[in-house]
Amino acid sequence: MIAPLLTSDIEFTTVTLNERGEIQDRHVHRARQFVEPLGHGLDLELIALPGGLFRMGTLGRQGYDDERPLHQVNVAPFLMGKCLITQAQWRSIMGTSHSRFTGDRLPVERVSWHDAMRFCERLSKRAKRTYRLPGEAQWEYACRAGTVTPFHFGETLTTEVANYNGEFIYRGEPKGVYRHTTTEVDQFPPNAFGLHDLHGNLWEWCADAWHDSYDGTPIDDRVWHADAKETYRVARGGCWHDIPNVCRSAARLKVDAHDAEEILGFRVMLVTS
Repeated sequence: MIAPLLTSDIEFTTVTLNERGEIQDRHVHRARQFVEPLGHGLDLELIALPGGLFRMGTLGRQGYDDERPLHQVNVAPFLMGKCLITQAQWRSIMGTSHSRFTGDRLPVERVSWHDAMRFCERLSKRAKRTYRLPGEAQWEYACRAGTVTPFHFGETLTTEVANYNGEFIYRGEPKGVYRHTTTEVDQFPPNAFGLHDLHGNLWEWCADAWHDSYDGTPIDDRVWHADAKETYRVARGGCWHDIPNVCRSAARLKVDAHDAEEILGFRVMLVTS
């Protein structure tokens, strides 16, 4: 018999920044949280995301060519990991961690796309539920959480709300800190869905094969595979080492599926249908 997921309603506060990096709004949100017990006092927290339509990509001259054309995508409801997979969670499923930065609540890094896929397979077998990497459309939908600004925080980013290279600026905000390391997964404010660390900290593997543009992309949330065996995969969100421009909601990274660097991590989603 498959044990049901533990559920609860959670309440949290989001912040919105203006182009100077000042907090202009705070809002209280609620979400439905599901918990998968991993054993030894560890849990995997998932957030129920509503379905909906959103515009994926970048408009006009903003961003990069691989973020175009801007297109509408229909996303079905799904459950997404509240945070990046931590080193403690990784060890509970895989046994060992080879991360550069060490700490139970730090996100696991130095994992390839294939490593992340193996984690999902082992977690699915243990939980008797189907976990996988999110599709790229699901990831951007989850990141934006209803926003159309460059970041779900608003017009810019600061190192008070995200972990990236604060020696560089995006708009009119002051320079921040450059931590030279990852940070604990729930250190910064979440977005309106209740998800953490979608801008910075680590690039996050997605299930999709890499494509140089969105020409021919599905108009729903299906994973976009390549016609032939594809070496390169998509990563999203930027990392602790990056400038804010590549931490935007629409920014994409082409990565060899075998690469396992200290800038790469992942979160999971639960397949419910």
